[in-house]
Amino acid sequence: MTLAEQFFALDSLLLRNRQYWQCTAFDFNAIPWPKLQEVLNGLSDDQVTALDNDQSQLYQFFSQYINDLGELANLCELPGAELNRTDYPFWISNGIKGRKFDQLQDFVSALPNTKQPVLEWCAGKGHLGRMLAFNGASDVHSIELQQSLCEQGQKSAQQQGLAMHFSQADVLKDDITQFFNADMHAVALHACGGLHQTFMRQASLAKVQKISFSPCCYHLFTANEYLAMSEVAKQSTLKLTHRDLKLALQETVTAPSRLEKVRKTELEWRLGFDALRKSITNESHYVSVPSVNKAIFSDSFKSFCAWAAEKKDITLPQSTDYNQFLEVGQARKKITDRIELVRHVFRRAIEVWLVLDRALYLQQQGYQVSVNIFCEKQLTPRNILILASIH
Repeated sequence: MTLAEQFFALDSLLLRNRQYWQCTAFDFNAIPWPKLQEVLNGLSDDQVTALDNDQSQLYQFFSQYINDLGELANLCELPGAELNRTDYPFWISNGIKGRKFDQLQDFVSALPNTKQPVLEWCAGKGHLGRMLAFNGASDVHSIELQQSLCEQGQKSAQQQGLAMHFSQADVLKDDITQFFNADMHAVALHACGGLHQTFMRQASLAKVQKISFSPCCYHLFTANEYLAMSEVAKQSTLKLTHRDLKLALQETVTAPSRLEKVRKTELEWRLGFDALRKSITNESHYVSVPSVNKAIFSDSFKSFCAWAAEKKDITLPQSTDYNQFLEVGQARKKITDRIELVRHVFRRAIEVWLVLDRALYLQQQGYQVSVNIFCEKQLTPRNILILASIH
């Protein structure tokens, strides 16, 4: 199956089933799909969590209720990259936390072996670039927004005798054309949304010989209405917004139980406050409250409501029964979790759709393109690698 055929099949399937994923869980006080009400309400909270942490089990569990899930699972399967692992000295991994170093090793192992000059995009301290310089890249030019990270990266590279230099740049605002030329290998690991789209456009415009990147956070630095990149994706009638793009990111490596507990409390309290707000304003739709330091969730529900009411310019009645609204929040969280579980059946599909749009865009520019998995999901669920080369 070509990348275009895979895209068309996935696009059609997502379109047919959009009632299950193109919705906002917070908008509902009950399960919105009649045929799924009984099965979802019959799941314990532990069963919901277990299913949510295992995408293949999710497909299997819902396949008897939602059509096409066997095909969906197949369309989301991507080949594993061929990995040629290098052993690195201990000093290369200095300052890189365990799982991040494993991600970097696998990413580098999946790249075509080249001694060409490297352009490292959104480089941070240049961890990726240092590994490529160690592996023999003739020169690594690392582009990073934060001057302090450029300085730290430059210092490390000099101490380690690596052929690297850094440039500080705001890649969305500054003139970046001079960074790109044909004889180079342009790389980016987990550059977000508009950052990797700018990278792709500029690299293909300069006819950069090799482009290797793993996209991330598709909604960041982009318009709310998704603008397809490839001519193939522009034919789609799917209209995606930031909410839909965020769905692609909702497969996570299991968080520590302490964080899970805070998340649970936060959701219950936000939904409880929303019920309280509706009772005062007589509005029926969900209204979000700004992000806040997680420490607030170790205080009381009442104090959270006072904070949220101030943010929303609402006066809370003296007679408010906070326990009643907390119970409403707890009940609504159960419903929200079960709606999200159904939406999560399609989270990888949205990501693969977005990745294929990018791969097809590069094909359009004359590149030979492959899409692979470069590491295990346990290291990062953002484990898709796009490799493009031009001759």
